[in-house]
Amino acid sequence: MAQATRIIKKYPNRRLYDTEISSYITLEEVRQLVLDGETFEVRDAKSGEDLTRAVLLQIISEHEEKGQPMLSPQLLRQIIRFYGDSLQGFMGPYLERSLQVFLDQQQQFRNQLNNLMGQTPWSMLNDLTERNMDAWKSMQRGLLDAATQVQSAATGQPPRGSKK
Repeated sequence: MAQATRIIKKYPNRRLYDTEISSYITLEEVRQLVLDGETFEVRDAKSGEDLTRAVLLQIISEHEEKGQPMLSPQLLRQIIRFYGDSLQGFMGPYLERSLQVFLDQQQQFRNQLNNLMGQTPWSMLNDLTERNMDAWKSMQRGLLDAATQVQSAATGQPPRGSKK
């Protein structure tokens, strides 16, 4: 049976109300829902507008201010440069796939560490790195091919290296 989407209402006073447990919750509790893999949406209590992205960005922003940030100024500048670019539509899916490849490899690495039988951690890490690089190159190649096709369709020019 499919899991129902949990609804969290955001009120003008910036409070978040979890309709499933009939209680107000904090941003940290919303973060815990993400960590727990819960499916939820944050909706404006009055208009019903979907505010999920804004709340998730707020959580990221708060965590970036604490401790060691994951998003460097250089990375943020590069992301900002994609807004309004003809390839903007490829950036989100590309980042999602890249992160999914990383998470899959991380899980595989953890599984292999748990099954350490006769192999050193370094040889396993080398094997994992090679597989990760192959998957990464393949994904990049596919995305670059698709981007080249979109770019050539937008400009009416044949892709570079092709003959008219």
